[in-house]
Parts: sequence; structure tokens; C-alpha cells
Amino acid sequence: MRCFVIGFCCGAWLLQQQAVLPGWGGIAACAALALGAGELCRRLSASLPRAALLLAGGALAGFAWAAGWAQVRIADRLPAEWEGRDLVVTGVVAGLPQAFERGLRFPFDVEQAGDAPVPSRLLLSWYGEPAELAVRAGERWRFTVRLKRPRGTLNPHTFDYEAWLLERGIGATGYVRDKEPAARLNALVWRPTYLIERARELVRARFLAALPEHRYAGVLVALAVGDQRAIEPEDWRLYFRTGIGHLMSISGLHVTMVSGLCAALVYAGWRRSPRLALRLPARKAAALGGAVTALAYCLLAGFAVPAQRTLYMLSTVALAFWLDRMQSSSRVLAAALLAVVALDPWAVMSAGFWLSFGAVALMLYVGVLHAKGHWLMHWARIQGAITLGLAPLLLVLFQQVSLIAPLANAVAIPVVSLVVTPLALLAVVTPGAWLLQLAHAVLAALMEALRLLDALPVAVWEQHAPATWTLAPALLGIAWMLAPRGVPARWLGALLLLPLFAVAPEKPAPGAVWLDVLDVGQGQAVLVRTRNHALLYDAGPAYGAADAGDRVVLPYLRGEGMRALDALVVSHADGDHAGGALTVAAAGAPVLRSSLTEAHPAWAAVPLRIPCRDGERWEWDGVRFEFL
Repeated sequence: MRCFVIGFCCGAWLLQQQAVLPGWGGIAACAALALGAGELCRRLSASLPRAALLLAGGALAGFAWAAGWAQVRIADRLPAEWEGRDLVVTGVVAGLPQAFERGLRFPFDVEQAGDAPVPSRLLLSWYGEPAELAVRAGERWRFTVRLKRPRGTLNPHTFDYEAWLLERGIGATGYVRDKEPAARLNALVWRPTYLIERARELVRARFLAALPEHRYAGVLVALAVGDQRAIEPEDWRLYFRTGIGHLMSISGLHVTMVSGLCAALVYAGWRRSPRLALRLPARKAAALGGAVTALAYCLLAGFAVPAQRTLYMLSTVALAFWLDRMQSSSRVLAAALLAVVALDPWAVMSAGFWLSFGAVALMLYVGVLHAKGHWLMHWARIQGAITLGLAPLLLVLFQQVSLIAPLANAVAIPVVSLVVTPLALLAVVTPGAWLLQLAHAVLAALMEALRLLDALPVAVWEQHAPATWTLAPALLGIAWMLAPRGVPARWLGALLLLPLFAVAPEKPAPGAVWLDVLDVGQGQAVLVRTRNHALLYDAGPAYGAADAGDRVVLPYLRGEGMRALDALVVSHADGDHAGGALTVAAAGAPVLRSSLTEAHPAWAAVPLRIPCRDGERWEWDGVRFEFL
């Protein structure tokens, strides 16, 4: 089973890398080959060929399964000829409305759209004052909308918005028109999914109302209902730099803790009743109580990948208790992995998927090989193994590794999992704000301690995104280094990590110049590179409260291993060219060459400002630059 699951996940991942989807004929051929491999595997007894067939069959099955799902999702997109038209749609607000600087944004399940081929789910924006719009999850509305097909910018090392929409089944985005007044048709649609979303919205509103001026209210909302959008970007940077980002939302650790607490309470209470114990053994009742609690928490939290993984693992363990057939930890993890990818083939493209399952796999690996000794030493080994084992993934995904993560997690895990999260969940069902205020006070104290750790000069290692081929030797080296005592020369595993850090991105030759034209939508941002210098010409547009500098330029520079620019050139002050200039300048551009006036915020963000003048020239690495 484990070989099949690994192959299935690899096949689903491979499908996501294809430029063109296979047709239904190709999907059927892959499925048939997978069935053939399974049938042949049943007739083999040799373990190695059997494992290879399971791996290949799983890869074919995962590829076919993900391709089929993708074909269904792509077919549910808005036809191009229907873009930009006014359409009347009736449906239900399917998730938490999110306020932004110009209004509200929310997912919308379409029930009726006349003869228009409108996708089943939309992402709508409604412009205006959020307090006046008063849209709530689970309400049925009739809107006049104008839609467009899903699209986003596409650059290396940056967020893929179009893939994010595809994963969530959103076939079009658009906005509510004022041409005809919107009409609320029902205050609440009584379906389980909408009732859950309404409950999540009520909890979020209650938390934010109880903590109106509190810095970390968004973290408590994230811990209770999984909505992370109220957390400040500056706080996210702190969490990732200290390696505790996984604790600031619904994580497997929180679900396990809550489930385990409920299971312990059910077990203790069940044993005290002889009548109940005779009807059902206490351990089976505890397993059922823990699984139901985990399900309820995951539903309240929005069913994120870490929560799904933990729910499926706990459900597998609970089922094994019921059937009196305990399974190995690796089989339980494999079952959870298969369930996550089968239900959501796009999960393999999320950072949370790899970090969540990778952390659990490392815990199991180290826990089995180093089970003896004091519990404190065992905990330290696990924290060190997770930091080391996830380093290649963190470098690929975020281009940084927190070196203080073991120490930060040693402090933060007990505080967040055993104090803050239980208080936040108790506040969901307890009147008054005192529990939330107590949880916030504890959280604020923890943040101050984390800031002290983050101020250390060796807190974070930052570098370029490593080449893909360096991951395989790095992971092999980590497995070797974490091997049990008796394995010879474990220190040699560190040599296999060297390419991860030593293989730098390619640079232009002396006298050559590279131009990277970044996709920023409407606007312009061009990176000009010579052998040892880099210049950015324009910084793209602003996107409301965000801008292309933060979303596109800086992630691209980090991925390419450039910590700072040598110069920023802004051609003119129009928003689609200078919208991201302040963000880029503040991140480390020592020279600003532009036609901007001193009133522009970017002007004061750099130490040297040079107005653009006709005929001005300079030379970098054998390449001459001149303003015309």
C-alpha cells in the first residue's frame, strides 16, 4: 500500500507540471495501465518487482485521477465569449466574506443564471463600504454581475493565483454591478456546508468585536475558525523567520491535542459507568469521541490540508480501535496521504501539504529509530530532525530556513497548543470576552519572546531557490544523518547537502546583459542583470493595499538569490509603473534614478536619489547604460 500511495502522489504531482492536459482517451489509457499493473502485482511474489509495479501503477492511477478532475474543473470555466457581459445570477454566498479596501469579496455558488453558461462557483467582489453591504455566509442573493475567466500573473517563485482558483473550483471572477439593485432572497439556506460557514462567520465576528484594538485578534480567529486573513503581514514574517508559522493557524498538532483531550475525558467518564462500559468498551467510546471532536474542529476550521491529514490519521486509528486491528504508523500516514490527494489532487501543489506530511514522516522516522532515552532528549531530537529534514523544502518554497526554529518551537508549542488554542476554543462556547482577553495576553507575551529570538544575528539562513536536482541528494543525505547509531559515517550525509547551498543560479557572462520582463498585469517591471549588478526598470502597479513590488518583484529577486538591487529606475509616476516602487526601494535599493518628485514616498526610502537626465551614462561589468 505504501508504495502505491507514494506513486499515486507522484502521479498527481506530475500531472500538475504538464503544459497541456491529456484528453479523455489518454486518461483512460493511464487508468487501464494502472489496473493492468495491479493485476500483474497480484501474481508476483518477489518483493522488489512487486514494489516497483505498485509504484508505477500508483503513479499511473494518480496521473489519471488528477487529469480527470482537472478536465472536469476546466470544463466548468466561463466561455471567453461571455466575458464582460451583464449577467443576472441567483445563488448562495458559499464562504466567509472578506473585507478589503474597496468592499467585500466572497465565493458564490450559482443556482440559476438563465441561459448563460455560468460556472457553478464564482469569486465576486462587491464595491462599497463593507458595513453597508452586509453580505453574510449562507444567504441567497440575486446579483447582476460582470465576469471574466480566471487569470493571474505567472512568474517563477511567486504565487500562482490562477492555480489557486482552479483548486477551489472557481470558474470565473467578477464584480457585482449597480445596474440593477441586488436582492437578498433568503437569510439562510439550510444546508450543512452553508450552516458551517455561517457558524464560522459568527465566531469570527464575535472574536473581532471582543478584541477590537488587539494586535493578535487575527491569530485567535485563525486558531478557532482557520481564517488567517486578519493576521498582519509583519506578524507572518516574524512567524516564518522563527519557524512557528505552522502554529498560527489550524495545524495537525492543535487538532490532535483537542481530539486527545476529548478522548481522555470520554474515557474517564465512560469507565465510571458500569452500564455504559458493558455496552461499549471505554477505549472504543474514547476513540469515537476523539474522532468526532476532530471532525467538528476541522469543519469549524475550514478543512485545511494539515487538518485533513490529522483527521484522516485519527479516523484510521479510531477505526483500528473499533476493529481491534491496529496498524503501523507508516500505514496510517499512507492512508491519510491517499485520502488527501484523492479528495484534492491539487493539494500536492501547496506548501502546507509537503511541510505537514514531511514533518509527520520525520517524527515517525526519528521516533522509531531513537525511541529510547529521556523524553526531553527525544523531544530535542525530533525538533532538530524536523528543522534539518524540512530545510530543503523551505529553501525551495520560501528561500529561507529558521535556525532558531527548534528553540522557538520548544517555547511556542506548549504555549499555543496547550494554553492559547484551548482558551480560544472555549471562548467559542463561553459568553463574555475574558477568555479571549486572557488568550491574547498570553499570545502577546509569546510574541515579545519571539522578537527577542528573531533579533539574534544567526536567526535565519536566506539564499536563492536551489536547483531541482539538488533535492534528491539532499534528502538522501538527511536520511543518512538521521539514521540510528551503528550506521557508519553518518556525518558524510552532510556532504550530500552541499549542492543545495553551493550550486548558485547562473549569471550573465562579462559584457552580457539579461532582461527579465516580469508579468505584473497592467504595467511594467523589467529586471536588467549584468555579471555582478542588477537594476529594476519600473516596479509594476499597485493592487489596492498590495503592490507588484511585494507580490512579484521581491519574491522573484529572493528566488534568484538577489538580496538587494544596485539601482531602481522609475520612468514616470503613473500607478502601473511606480505602484511598487516604495516596497522595492524600502527592501534595499541604494540608488533611485527617476523622474519622480520629492513628494513620492519612494523618494525618501533610498539613500541616493538621481533625477533622470538625457545623456547620463555609466558602465557595469563591460555593459554601457545610457538614458536617451
